[in-house]
Amino acid sequence: MCGIVGYIGPSEATPIIIDGLRRLEYRGYDSAGVAVGRDGEPFAIRRAAGKLRMLEEAVRLSPVDGNYGIGHTRWATHGQPTEENAHPHRDQSGEIVVVHNGIIENYLEIKAQLRKEGHTFVSDTDSEVIAHLIDKYSRNNGVSLEDAMAEAIERIRGVYAMAAISRRDPDKIVAARSGPPAIIGLGDNEYFIASDTPAILHHTRDFIFLDDGDVAVLTPNGVSVRDAQGHSANRPVQHILWDPVMAEKGGYKHFMLKEIFEQPRAVRETALGRVNRQTGRVFLDEMGLTPQQLGAVRGVRIIACGTSWHAGLAGKFMIERLARIPVEVDYGSEFRYRDPILDEEILTVAISQSGETADTLAAQREAKAKGSPSIAICNVIGSMITREAAGSVYTHAGPEIGVASTKAFTSQLTALFVLALHLAQQRRAMSDELSSELANQLFLVPTQLEETLRLDERCEELARKYYNATDALFLGRGIHYPIALEGALKLKEISYIHAEGYPAGEMKHGPNALIDEHLPVVIIAAHDPADESSVTRYEKTLGNIKEV
Repeated sequence: MCGIVGYIGPSEATPIIIDGLRRLEYRGYDSAGVAVGRDGEPFAIRRAAGKLRMLEEAVRLSPVDGNYGIGHTRWATHGQPTEENAHPHRDQSGEIVVVHNGIIENYLEIKAQLRKEGHTFVSDTDSEVIAHLIDKYSRNNGVSLEDAMAEAIERIRGVYAMAAISRRDPDKIVAARSGPPAIIGLGDNEYFIASDTPAILHHTRDFIFLDDGDVAVLTPNGVSVRDAQGHSANRPVQHILWDPVMAEKGGYKHFMLKEIFEQPRAVRETALGRVNRQTGRVFLDEMGLTPQQLGAVRGVRIIACGTSWHAGLAGKFMIERLARIPVEVDYGSEFRYRDPILDEEILTVAISQSGETADTLAAQREAKAKGSPSIAICNVIGSMITREAAGSVYTHAGPEIGVASTKAFTSQLTALFVLALHLAQQRRAMSDELSSELANQLFLVPTQLEETLRLDERCEELARKYYNATDALFLGRGIHYPIALEGALKLKEISYIHAEGYPAGEMKHGPNALIDEHLPVVIIAAHDPADESSVTRYEKTLGNIKEV
């Protein structure tokens, strides 16, 4: 994933942009660059392959100054991670400069045509053609930067979040979005563009989330937005309650460790205000669906990707067990290609930490087109998935900077449990006594998480024991199966050790053939002694342990 940061205002742009890029390092990158300008002077551009410190060194050796500019961290998709391929890219005159996140599918066709027209290219990237297209339309038609960008967008095919500056139309940043997120920050006589809120959260908590097809113009005097049809669009300003300190490491070695230890707070705040601890009554007015609509629901489709899909699979067990409604769980990337059977009595639940996951968003739109009402479980207020849903259940996890999801996962599980309780109550599928009991158990979870996190030294001992393993197996039965899947994903993401999650009861159908004395096996086997079915699953899992 690439990262974009832009700034226009009275301050020096370069340190603001580089600081914003540093706050986007979690997205991964292999090169970085910045371009700044002032009063129509030639743009100062610095780029470097490698880590952001290489760009900072380039700026230190050859300082750049200006009151507006754009920056970028690139993850190579077209061309090697070299300085020539690093963003920002410019046209051959150097008067148009662009940063881009996404993929231009027809860039080879466009590049061939532009070469016939006399354009020369210096990189192997797809993004460079955008600068040349804007240059072409700006020169030929004598239009503004935003009009030239709109014409360029008509020519390209693919997905993009982009920002551009022009010497012909100075003191202005123009941004556009179709697919990857683009967020406008509103400061005090200064304005920002970024790929994600943590990049600019230290400067403002007021944001505009661009819709697909939007083109935004940032000047020292304000921000204007027009939609895909070219009409002026009044996008709502979202006030983010996150404290900027939440986007800092706070004394932890890295963000993931900090976010692991924030899980008790994330779970507690996701439940607070939604569940009455005494009565167990759930209040989810933000869902946007009437009691009659919820009462008519005869099926639920959960759509998500990655960790959110694992949360959704656990949610299936919760909803079916408590509300007695059949649930299917789909990967967002697969959902729309199988022509799913949906109608107004099938509730679609889209789960995404960021609210901008492209595959989940596309699946949500497919469900909406088929008449299915949708709700979103999301961590970011005002994100695209929440805007397109009938209502949302926000997880109050705070910003998640670590690449591997932690507190977002546990807060999604919490939101799904609250949703399951709510559906059960709306359908009168649960007694008041059970509602109260489950609510009390929910509010015990943060304390139990805190107790579990005190085992961190024991976890470190186990890590030292097994770090040489080349493979690992995670097993779980029932609702513990999706937890096993998530555990395997975490091990793969963080340690690069191959790991698989498997239903414990399926050991004899394949995995047993691969087990030897060198393979660590993690078995999730919690149980509730007061629940007969839980005890049965636990006993069966103990039998599976003997197989291992």
